[in-house]
This record gives sequence, structure tokens and C-alpha cells, in this order.
Amino acid sequence: MKLRWGILGPGKIANKFVKDLLLIDDCELASVASRSLEKAENFARIYGAKHFYSSYKDLFEDKDIDIIYIATPHNSHMKFALEALNHGKHVLCEKPLAINKEQVSALIHAARTNNVFLMEAFWTRFNPTMEAVLSKIKNDEIGEVNYINADFCFYKDADPDSRLFNLELAGGALLDVGVYPIFLSYMIMGYPEDILATALLHKTGADLQTSAILKYNKGLSTLNCGFRSHSDMVAKIYGTGGKIFIDDRWHESSGYRVEKDGEVQAFSHPTLGKGFSYEIQECVRCIQAGKIESEKWSHQDSLNLISICDEVRRQVGVKYPFE
Repeated sequence: MKLRWGILGPGKIANKFVKDLLLIDDCELASVASRSLEKAENFARIYGAKHFYSSYKDLFEDKDIDIIYIATPHNSHMKFALEALNHGKHVLCEKPLAINKEQVSALIHAARTNNVFLMEAFWTRFNPTMEAVLSKIKNDEIGEVNYINADFCFYKDADPDSRLFNLELAGGALLDVGVYPIFLSYMIMGYPEDILATALLHKTGADLQTSAILKYNKGLSTLNCGFRSHSDMVAKIYGTGGKIFIDDRWHESSGYRVEKDGEVQAFSHPTLGKGFSYEIQECVRCIQAGKIESEKWSHQDSLNLISICDEVRRQVGVKYPFE
């Protein structure tokens, strides 16, 4: 039986996501909800959803959906994910799963209490290139990794009230794009022993540009994110026996290079659709197996990632009004 999806928040990211959803045979788009009925209806018409709502409550109570994909601003993830879980729906929620460790812990508790699947939509984890890179590192093909350099930066001169800079919406570079470099370091080197972070703040108080050094007993990661300039978006991973460069834009890349013993090998892994397809397939696999979390990106992984972000925010002085 096909997994029936409901979309909560039919914005830019949801449009990209649903295009990939429609490529997966085991899935169907059942419903969509927006605060704007016109927006929900238009989304449903374009992508063939059976139902559309101007009320999120109607989506939660829709008996024709199994799982809800949440793609609203960061500050609302906790509220909507918790309500969906408490209605017995499986949840795939855009990153960050919630805005701090306390909120993520509450969502995990709700998923376990209601015995439903919950996963943070960290699509990069399931990207074929990322899978291949992690496999090579696990197989010791570049020796012990002792240094990672990764960034996610682009220039954006947005309105102060935009989701990027509005603290009420949990705006700022760290939770919007900084989670990606932190994710890479965490996946390869684990939870850091120490963190050193600094930032330039927007006039709203949101972080405009943030840099962090993650210290491990075997090496360091230098990570950067921001809205002040465009970066090369090539992730660099160095080991005692070689190095791996993940091609631009590394978080969604379809290729990487391995440099070892004076030789360079290039590998290509084209994606199905934009690449959201792989996290969608993981949801299908886990739910069909009766699991409430993924082994590849577990509840604990989400908890660890947001804990690192919490410490970075503490050090740079970014606090949201609703915390």
C-alpha cells in the first residue's frame, strides 16, 4: 500500500520536495494545508493532491494521510510536529527539527509515546554522494580523518522581517544553513569535545555570519555559514592517507574527488530528481518496517546536532524571544 503524504506549508522547499515525492512509486500526495486556501488549492491543482485545506487542524485530522511533511519557518516546527505526532501521524520535518535541545527532546518523547515515525528532513544524509563518501571514510580509504573544512554561505540582502533575519521566526545563518557544515563534521568525526564560535550579528540580533571550530581528540573542523558572501561550497575532508573534496554545492552534490598517493579519482552519483527522493525512500522503508526512527539519521543524531547548535548560539549571543 502506498504511503499517503500530507504537506504542511506549501512554500518554495515544499514545491521542490513534492516534485521528488511524485517520483517514488510507494508514495502518493494526498493533502496539502496552508493558511491561505488559494495557495493550498493552487498547490493541490499543480501536483494532484486530493484534498486541500486552509486549516492545519483539518490536515492533522485527515484520515486519508499517513505522514505529514512540515516545511514551515523554524519557529513553528515544534508546534506543528508535536500536534501531528499526537494525532498519530508519522512526521518528516524540515531541518532543524526544532530550535533547541529541549524542543527536540519533547518531539522524540511524543514520537515514542504515540509509536509513530519521526525524522528530521536532513536530505544530505541520504544523498548518494554523501553515502559514498561516508563509506570510503569508514573503510579507511583516506586514513584517519583529522581535519574538515566546510561552509555554506550565500549573499542575501533581505528585509529585516524576512525569515532569514527575524528572531521571532528563529532566523539567522546558523539554523538556516550552518546546520549543514555542522552535520558533516558530526557525521564524520562525531560529537566534539569542545566548541569555539563567533559571529557577526544583523541589526535584528540574528547571526549574519557564524564561524565555529569543533575540536576532537583526533583533529579539528573549521566551519562557516552566512549571508554576507558566496562561498565555493566545496567540502574538504583530510585524512592521514588522503583527502576527499565533495563538489560544489557539497550538501546536494552529485560527485566528489579522492586525492591519494599523488593520484586523483573523480566519482559521479547522479541523483533521482533534486535529491529529496532518498530521504523519502528512507521514510517509506522505516514506516513499512514498523520503525519510529531511522538508523541513518536517528533521534539521537537530531538531538546531538541541535545540542551543538545550542552551544554555538550560546557563545555568539543569539537567543530567540520565545525561548
